[in-house]
Amino acid sequence: MVNITENILVIAATVIASLLFMVMLNHLWPWEKRRPHNDLIGWQVSILGTTYAVILGFMLYTVWTSLGEADLKVDLEANAVVDIYRLAEGLPEPQRTHLQALTRAYVATAIEQEWPQMANGEVPSRTSSIHREMWKAAITANPASPTEANVQNNVLSQLSLLAQHRLTRLLQSADKLPTVLWCVLLVGGALTIAAACTFGTDSVKLQTLQVFSFSLLVSLSLVAIADIHRPFHGLIHVSDHAFQRARQVIEAP
Repeated sequence: MVNITENILVIAATVIASLLFMVMLNHLWPWEKRRPHNDLIGWQVSILGTTYAVILGFMLYTVWTSLGEADLKVDLEANAVVDIYRLAEGLPEPQRTHLQALTRAYVATAIEQEWPQMANGEVPSRTSSIHREMWKAAITANPASPTEANVQNNVLSQLSLLAQHRLTRLLQSADKLPTVLWCVLLVGGALTIAAACTFGTDSVKLQTLQVFSFSLLVSLSLVAIADIHRPFHGLIHVSDHAFQRARQVIEAP
């Protein structure tokens, strides 16, 4: 989902559709005729509801874990950029100035170009060319002392880590739940709510409350999964705060 309004509309539509289905079912198949089958319906609803609850809980855990991992990788990527900027102080000129300028460009590009692209569902690529230039600057440095040689090795190590974290971010920006899993979640939710509506009871208010609560819980869970399953796109996503902090550190006097 893109915004809160869409979330509310989806939840409201699901709840209303569930209640309308209950009303239609009561009209076509009165509760008096369903009540003798409550024992059979009851254990079927219990098994179906338990199975779907396990699937729903597992998917929520999976997407939330994925979001946390993406957030951690962004922090590591931003920290690697800061480390490269600081290590560049130990390189000879002109590689020192050039590499530090490239780190500033990397951070600015990530914030100003790549995060908006990822928010729109696009896979960014601009920092790839900057990263290649950073490699060239580090490799072409000509250390004049063992200290500078050690610094160069550390810079190359950080550049390798930066490449790994950046690649992970790009892969996660394009990652999403497979269609087959969405089919399982949606069909399972519809079947579970429909099964709950078949339970026969003489209290219309109680049945309405049960169907309302059940459909609300299912729709809230599905909306939460939809909001989280793409770490860099949607209402809940990984922000660029880590790169904002990196920019502050780099630009600090």
